[in-house]
Amino acid sequence: QLQLVESGGGLVHPGGSLRLSCAASGSTLDYYAIGWFRQAPGKEREGVTCINSKGGSTNYIDAVKGRFTISRDNAKNTVYLQMNSLKPEDTAVYYCAAQYYCSGPLVPNGWGQGTQVTVSS
Repeated sequence: QLQLVESGGGLVHPGGSLRLSCAASGSTLDYYAIGWFRQAPGKEREGVTCINSKGGSTNYIDAVKGRFTISRDNAKNTVYLQMNSLKPEDTAVYYCAAQYYCSGPLVPNGWGQGTQVTVSS
């Protein structure tokens, strides 16, 4: 069965960069859209960005447009989130999720365990 594992989180100063990875095992990601979500303390989980199964279509929330880039390498069964110009309000636990299509239902076992991103001086 599908398992997703996020990595790459950490502590970074405002203006810094991080690259998150979402690696899959147990199933190929080729057929799935992959979304990155985040949940800040005391807030609901929100969708941040999504990439379709072929990688030809992406979408972003306004708060991260121009700063975050989602990409995928299906040969490595991995999706990436490059985060630049990080702000304190980007602090959250970041999750990847496999979906049948962007904004669509989740694939069974489609959530990763999350990785903490903290932006602070």
